[in-house]
Amino acid sequence: MNELGKGPILAKDLTTDKVKTRPKAKNPVKICDTTFRDAHQCTLATRMRTEDVEWMAPEMNKCGFYSMEVWGGATFDVAHRFLGEDPWDRPRKLKKLMPDTPLQMLLRGQNLVAYRNHPDDLVDAFVEQAAEVGIDIFRVFDAVNDERNHERAAKAIKKCGKHYQGAICYSLTQPRMGGPVYNLEYYVKKALALQDTGADSICIKDQAGLISPYDAYELIKALKENLKVPIELHTHYTTGQASMSVLKAIEAGVDIIDTALSPFALRSSQPAIEPLVVALYGTDRDTGLDIEQLFQCAQMLEQIAPKYRDFLDTSAMSVIDTGALVHQIPGGMTTNLVAQLKQMNALDKLAEVRQETARVRAEFGYPPLVTPTSQIVGVQAVQNVLIGRYKLVSKEAREYVYGGYGKPPAQIAPDIQKTILKDKVPITCRPADLLEPELEKAREESKEFAKNIQDVLIYALYPTTGARFLNYKYGIDKTIPDDWKPPHAPKTLEEVRREDELIAQVKAGKLKGIREKAISGKEQP
Repeated sequence: MNELGKGPILAKDLTTDKVKTRPKAKNPVKICDTTFRDAHQCTLATRMRTEDVEWMAPEMNKCGFYSMEVWGGATFDVAHRFLGEDPWDRPRKLKKLMPDTPLQMLLRGQNLVAYRNHPDDLVDAFVEQAAEVGIDIFRVFDAVNDERNHERAAKAIKKCGKHYQGAICYSLTQPRMGGPVYNLEYYVKKALALQDTGADSICIKDQAGLISPYDAYELIKALKENLKVPIELHTHYTTGQASMSVLKAIEAGVDIIDTALSPFALRSSQPAIEPLVVALYGTDRDTGLDIEQLFQCAQMLEQIAPKYRDFLDTSAMSVIDTGALVHQIPGGMTTNLVAQLKQMNALDKLAEVRQETARVRAEFGYPPLVTPTSQIVGVQAVQNVLIGRYKLVSKEAREYVYGGYGKPPAQIAPDIQKTILKDKVPITCRPADLLEPELEKAREESKEFAKNIQDVLIYALYPTTGARFLNYKYGIDKTIPDDWKPPHAPKTLEEVRREDELIAQVKAGKLKGIREKAISGKEQP
């Protein structure tokens, strides 16, 4: 195994003063910062407001990141659904405030930033508008790693002269990389296919934090030996392995890694950038970033963080989910399974549902457990346990088996396919080839409240909540939806301050009636 090479100055010789002026390393690892997108999507339900992002942006621009992921994923949905914000405004504003930092987004392939396959005309229009508001790097992924679902987006991105990053969803069928599906050959083959599609870089997208350190090393090394384009590793701290895996990936020669500022890092988010910067001092992969500037930005984040504390999951003492190391079911999926079983008064069936989840996933061709496939597999597993195997099949599961989401990594079990589809023949083409254009239809349907193409796209992707937002935006309906208020939306710092004062008074016994009622409530069995 390779070790990190020595940098132009050894770590032991770096005094506090010399750190700031240390010479540039020979091959610095580049950093994509996720604080403004995936980090708060994972830890705070994507609730960070544009006003707070704007406040921090000038200082973040000074950090020297290779790129900052600021848009895509759930941000488009949450902005208009819960924050009452125009989702197009954020990248437009950030482009002006961070002129030295390339802006990056996450695009769900043919799903764009929503939850279904969209026709090609919507893909073309969306990518064009995203590029227009300031997105420089488009990370494109598909839930079943079907590269055909990248093709239209890739073509549109390249037409706009922007960077197309092809992402491969990392998944496992056993505790470590290997087995008949998710082995080294699978990932190298997928990466080569995306490179042939025109990818300017390749990202291993480990959305569940399953990649282990030595597997990360082996995978990155193989990709570097076989590909011509840069390699990026995106992982999550969910299982506690992320910082170790990132370090081994750096040793293997990864070009770019994803991290977040420490207040929004760890848990189910990315590794923290600050300790990594120090760890690489004195090596030939030194990031070159200024730890003091990063610390200043993190302190700014701490100032506004209280607004969002109600969205932080504090249901467990542990900040990592070691259960995923045992059964390879991501933490978010387990949470959904528990919620479903609670609703049906069948929580005692959880162990059985976990076993059935693995069985259904195998029968469905081992899809990566990401949105929407994790929901499809999970719902079917619950129904199989409670009602009987495939006695009831969801519309989404039927569509998946039909081929409507693309080609899964392995063959769907023929007997299960027959049970679900009956005599219907599954499709083998790219799913979007069967979709009729929708842009002009959406334009006509939204003409009373959509004033431009970006408004039309909000409606096309989210007809119900999009129309509600646009009607409010243009003063057609002046009623503020309840979804835009706490607890669905963040509180203000003033509201948090008043809440803290009230809690302090209750604890001090100054509000005796409230305190006694609270204590009485706790003592009730």
